[in-house]
Amino acid sequence: AHGHALVAAGADLLDVGGESTRPGAARVSADEEMARVVPVITRLARELVVPVSVDTVKAEVARAAVEAGALLVNDVSGGLADPAMGAAIDALGVTYVVGFLPVVTSLAQVHAEARPPPRWTEVADGLAARLRVLGPAARARAWVDPGLGFAPGADPAANLALLRHAGDLGRAVGCPVVVGPSRKRFLRVLLERAGPIAAPGGRGPIDEAALDAATVGACLLASGAGAAVLRVHNVALLHAALTVYTGG
Repeated sequence: AHGHALVAAGADLLDVGGESTRPGAARVSADEEMARVVPVITRLARELVVPVSVDTVKAEVARAAVEAGALLVNDVSGGLADPAMGAAIDALGVTYVVGFLPVVTSLAQVHAEARPPPRWTEVADGLAARLRVLGPAARARAWVDPGLGFAPGADPAANLALLRHAGDLGRAVGCPVVVGPSRKRFLRVLLERAGPIAAPGGRGPIDEAALDAATVGACLLASGAGAAVLRVHNVALLHAALTVYTGG
């Protein structure tokens, strides 16, 4: 039902995930992840006209999701979490969204280790290295995601730089760029630094509505810089903003 509502609000693509990548989130088995996503993908692919993507770092889940009707595989680890992912993507013949993570042994490690946030050029180099692992046909179909909130953490300047250089990054690696700033911690940090948020009747907290508004600002920044795909929670709000921003 939520997928239908997102499409009605203006979504051009649905991304279905069965495992959280938030800091501290518990990992789930491939069997559990497939039990969560495959029935949803099966129905959405059958009932809607927009493409469906599976958000997973596991090759086994990617194969099951594509069999169920997914046309894209969105891997935040860019293949680092599962060495079998590259071969699976080559065989599946679907669009692969290659996410950026530093070279680490697990998703948990990227959140646990303190390190300077990478410059956008370093992110481009890392994504280019992940693309080289793929076969030529898979590379030609690939999109890239600079991993907002992962390698840069909650550092606003580093994340904003990735948004401002979205087009540069895409040209450097030769792929469309996907950005997912929606409700990320760096937006909260920016709002907190700006001071109390004005709200009807006084000053309000930095709640979901404030983060959604901040997300729109981040998305417009990325869109103006050349990002091709914007991944958000509140589709209706962004759709209205983009309608005006792009002149219809």
